[in-house]
Amino acid sequence: MTRHELARIVDVVPKTVDRWLGSDSRAPHKGTQLRVAEALKVSAEMLWPRSAGEVFKTGPDREIVASYPYRNACPPTVWSSLIDGARRRIVMAGYTSYFLWQEQPKAAERLRAKAEAGCQVRFILGDPDSEITRKREQVEDDPLTVSIRIQMTLAKLRKLGPLPGLEARFSDDHIALSVFLFDDEMLVTPHIANLLGHESPMLHLRRLQPDGLFDRFAQHVDALWEGGRPVPGLAS
Repeated sequence: MTRHELARIVDVVPKTVDRWLGSDSRAPHKGTQLRVAEALKVSAEMLWPRSAGEVFKTGPDREIVASYPYRNACPPTVWSSLIDGARRRIVMAGYTSYFLWQEQPKAAERLRAKAEAGCQVRFILGDPDSEITRKREQVEDDPLTVSIRIQMTLAKLRKLGPLPGLEARFSDDHIALSVFLFDDEMLVTPHIANLLGHESPMLHLRRLQPDGLFDRFAQHVDALWEGGRPVPGLAS
């Protein structure tokens, strides 16, 4: 990546990048450090080790890359970079994951390309016919019901046809917690009361240690999958 390309991606002038390269002690503010680290696919601590102790957390919460009061406050480019950057594993453990098809251009085609390239792509969805789904629909009282949103996701996945690496299962155990996993990063949304998913807060996590926040939520995802029920036509 050239200096000019990096400057464009993180929204600074090229001379600013030159200053970073010219001095070990010149470090941008935290938000810019995170954007540069994401663009270069390395940790900010690796790029600016001298400022890491001052700028970055060192406790258990250091795996929190960013937090958002609402899921839709997270820029779509974050989702794009996580989806397109995943090489080994994508798990969409949202009860409907309906928003994916609305907010990400050509999401189905991009997921197909991931699966064909050897990336594991899994969806853990709520059962559209379950009693838990019915109760949630009463709570939300939204014309675009939970079961309709699940069926729309299922229709998108089935259009991809039987595809090695693409799998889906039903589970009712994540009605109040969505986890979206992309290799060593994830987005987590705890659903609040009667709010829809996009109205609930979200955390962006990056794995930096064993048995940290990332691993705890990853264990939750693995348990959901193991206890899930096969989706006809998309079962593993």
